[in-house]
Amino acid sequence: MTSLTPVVHHALSIERHNVEQQQSPEPEFHVTNQRANWVLNSSDPPGFSQQIFGLIKKNILPPRNNTPSSSSSSQKEQPPSARLIAVLRSVFPVLSWGRNYKASKFKNDLIAGLTLASLSIPQSIGYAALANLDPQYGLYGSVVPPLIYSVMGTSQELAIGPVAVVSLLISSMISKLVDPMADPVSYRKLVFTVTFFAGSFQALLGLLRLGFLIEFLSHAAIVGFMAGAAIVIGLQQLKSLLGISHFTTKTDVISVLGAVAKSLHTSWYPLNFVLGCSFLIFILITRFIGKRNKKLFWLPAISPVISVILSTLIVYLTRADDHGVKIIKHFKGGLNPSSVNQLEFNGPYVGHAAKIGFICAIIALTEAVAVGRSFASIKGYNLDGNKEMLAMGFMNIAGSMSSCYVATGSFSRTAVNYSAGCESTVSNIVMAITVIISLQLLTKLLYYTPLAILASIILSALPGLIDYNEAYHIWKVDKLDFLACAGAFFGVLFASVEIGLLIAVSISFGRLILNSIKPGIEELGRLPGTDIFCDKAQYPGVVDVSGVRIIRLNSGSFCFANANPIKERITRCVTKENEKEETKKPINGIILDMSSVVSIDSSGILALEEIHTKLYSRNIHLAIANPRWKVIHKLKVGGFIGKIGSHCIFLTVNEAVDACLNPISFGLGNC
Repeated sequence: MTSLTPVVHHALSIERHNVEQQQSPEPEFHVTNQRANWVLNSSDPPGFSQQIFGLIKKNILPPRNNTPSSSSSSQKEQPPSARLIAVLRSVFPVLSWGRNYKASKFKNDLIAGLTLASLSIPQSIGYAALANLDPQYGLYGSVVPPLIYSVMGTSQELAIGPVAVVSLLISSMISKLVDPMADPVSYRKLVFTVTFFAGSFQALLGLLRLGFLIEFLSHAAIVGFMAGAAIVIGLQQLKSLLGISHFTTKTDVISVLGAVAKSLHTSWYPLNFVLGCSFLIFILITRFIGKRNKKLFWLPAISPVISVILSTLIVYLTRADDHGVKIIKHFKGGLNPSSVNQLEFNGPYVGHAAKIGFICAIIALTEAVAVGRSFASIKGYNLDGNKEMLAMGFMNIAGSMSSCYVATGSFSRTAVNYSAGCESTVSNIVMAITVIISLQLLTKLLYYTPLAILASIILSALPGLIDYNEAYHIWKVDKLDFLACAGAFFGVLFASVEIGLLIAVSISFGRLILNSIKPGIEELGRLPGTDIFCDKAQYPGVVDVSGVRIIRLNSGSFCFANANPIKERITRCVTKENEKEETKKPINGIILDMSSVVSIDSSGILALEEIHTKLYSRNIHLAIANPRWKVIHKLKVGGFIGKIGSHCIFLTVNEAVDACLNPISFGLGNC
C-alpha cells in the first residue's frame, strides 16, 4: 500500500490539474514558467576581469562597514586620510592590535622571545650548514624576516626563521646547478635569487587570494613528504656526526649510506660521534622531562644553547680540534649586509631559480599556515591565510636583499614560543634583537663549537616531523590518500626531494582527474509521503516515479573531462530501463538534477544537446532542474535554452516530476 501512495497521489494531482484547467482559461504551465523564470532571468555572473579586480580590491582594501547605520553616501564622504589609515591597518595588523598592547603582555613576550632565541641561534646555524651556507646566513634569517613578519603577520605564536625542510630543498636543488664547494659565491647569489622569487610568488598568491593553490599539496602528501625529508635530513647529519670530510651532494638514502660506508673505510673521527651522541642524548632527556612537567618547558628550549656552550668549552679546553673534531671556526658577524647587488636576473639559471623559488614558496607557505592555524585554533582566533602569504612574501623579498635565505614558520620553535607564554609577535622582535646582539658579540666565542653538536641539535628536532599516528589515520580513512602519502615518502627517500613532491602532486592530480572522468551519477527516488527526492543507493526505502527517471549529476563541473561518460551513462540508463519487463511503464521523461554542478563548458553543453536529441528521437522528454547561476548563464549564452525551450527548465525536482507526468499540461511537448 505504501509503494502505491505516490502513484495515487500523482493520479489525483493530474486529475486536479485537468479540473483546474477547465475552470481557468489560463494554462497551468504559465504558473510553472513563472517559478522557472527565477532561474532563467537571474542576473549574469561577474566576468573574468571583474572577478580578478574584485579579488584584488577585496584583499587590499579593508571591508566597508555594512551596518544599517552607515550609508553609502557617508562611506563616500570618508576623508582620504581615514581611508589610507584603514588600508594601512589592513596591510599592517600591528597598527590595530598595537593600540591595546600593555606592559604586562610585554613581560610575557620578553620571556618568550629570550627563550625562543636560545633555541633559534643554534638551530639557525645548523640549518645554514644544511643549506650549504656559512653559519652567519642562518642567523641573518632570524633577524630581518621575523621583524617584518611581526608587523604584517596575523599569528601571535608563529616563530619565523630558517627551517630544516626548506634548507634541504635549497641545498639539494641548487647544488645541482652550482657546486657550493667549488663556487660558493655563485651558489650564494643563486640562493638569494631563489629567495627573491619565493617571496614574490608568496606575495602574489596573497595579493590575488590564490591561497587555494597550496591545497594541491594535500595533507597526506605533506605528512609523507615531511617524514621522508626528516630521514634524509638525519642522514645528511652523518657527515658532521662522524667527522667526514668528503660527502655526497645527493640526498637519496642509497647515495648517502654509500658515502658513509665508503668514508668509514678511509677517514672518520670517532670523537665527533661520541661528542654528538652524548649531547643528543642530553637534549632528548631534557625534552622528555619538559613533556612530563609542563612547568619545565624552558629546559628543552635552552638545552641546545647549553649543549653549544658546554661542547665549545670542552673542545677549547681539551684542544679536541687537533684530534679530528670538526669545528665551526671563524664566521662573519655584524648586521645583515645588503645583497641587492647579488640578485641575478640575467644569468643562465634564472628559469631554474624561479622554479626552485616556486617550490620553496609552496612548501614554506604550507608549513607556516598549517602551524599557524594549529596554534590559532588553540587560542580561539582566526588566522587570515592571505595576509599570512603577503607577510611571508614581503619578509622573504626583504630577506633576499639582506643576505637571508627562505624563512618560514617553524613548528618546533613555535611550540616553544607558545609554551613560553607569548602574547603577540613582539616575541619575534625580542628574538631578532637577541640574535643581532649575538651577531655583534658572540661570533668569536663560537669559533670552537663542534659541528657534531649542530648535527645533534638538528637530529633532536627531526622526530617532530615524522607523524606515525597521522599516517596510520590516513590509511584507515582513505587508501588512495595514503598512496599520495607513501609516494611522497618513498620518492623523497629513494630519489630526491623534487621527485617526491612530483609524485605526491601527480597522485593528487590523478585522483582529481579520475573523479572528474568518472563522476558520481545518482538515481533519485521519492521519499514516501513527501516531495523529497533522495539517492536510491543510500536510501533503499525511496520509491521510483512511474515513467520518470531522476538523475543527479554529483560533480562540481560538467566539462570536457566527463561530458562523454555522463552522456553514455544517461543513455545506457534509459536503454536498460526500457528493456525491462513489458509490464512496467516505459520511460517518458528524464530529469537532470544539476544543483551540484557549479560550472559547465562547451563540451558539457554539446553533451546536453546530444542527450536531448537522442531522448527526443525516442519520444522521451528532457527536463533540467535547479541549474546554478553560472550554469544557466552559459546554457543561455551557448544557445541550449533556445533549442530545448525555457519550459524545460524547472526550479525544483518536484516541479519537473509533475511536468513529466503531465507533459501536455506543463508545456513539455517539445522537450
